[in-house]
Amino acid sequence: MSEASSTLEVVLATHNQHKVAEFQRILGERMPGLTVLAYDGPSPVEDGTSFAENALIKARAAAAHTGRIALADDSGICVDVMGGAPGIFSARWAGSRAGDENNLRLLLDQLADVKRPDRGASFRCTIALVVPDALVPGGEEVVAEGRWPGALAYEPRGSHGFGYDPIFEPEGREVTAAELAPEVKNAESHRARAFAALVPELERVAAGLR
Repeated sequence: MSEASSTLEVVLATHNQHKVAEFQRILGERMPGLTVLAYDGPSPVEDGTSFAENALIKARAAAAHTGRIALADDSGICVDVMGGAPGIFSARWAGSRAGDENNLRLLLDQLADVKRPDRGASFRCTIALVVPDALVPGGEEVVAEGRWPGALAYEPRGSHGFGYDPIFEPEGREVTAAELAPEVKNAESHRARAFAALVPELERVAAGLR
């Protein structure tokens, strides 16, 4: 671990303190000394048409506002038979004010007549890393992606997790993500896979700032 990476500070483009704590825990385990800071600036309009575009929109806004290295993520569930939907609309599939339960129920209703093996789906996560001009001439942008393949159950099961976890059965398992122990889910999930791809990039950026 380089001296630069051991003292690296990054801002996470979210006002959600729980997500800040999650990023700090996961990245801190891999890069001791790294500090994840909460973002206190305005939220940009997420009008991208992909996870990567929306993650970059948020990370660019945070980097421009703070002058710091910024991270942002965008994630959702993609159903094969629906052409990848809900995708970037996962969090508001049943409407902008709908909660997890309404989103989940709507998706199940839409797939009511779809049987196995045509219920394939995957959770996807994209994390964007943006280094502002103030730190690196010309700036730098990196996108790391993680995909967790599986299929959709017919009814919700399990009490762990949130969102679509109760109806997502990871590939190779006969339980839903909401039935997995949190430490198992955190080690296998789409977000964990995106983090695994992101850390080498963060380490490289940190080394370049020495």
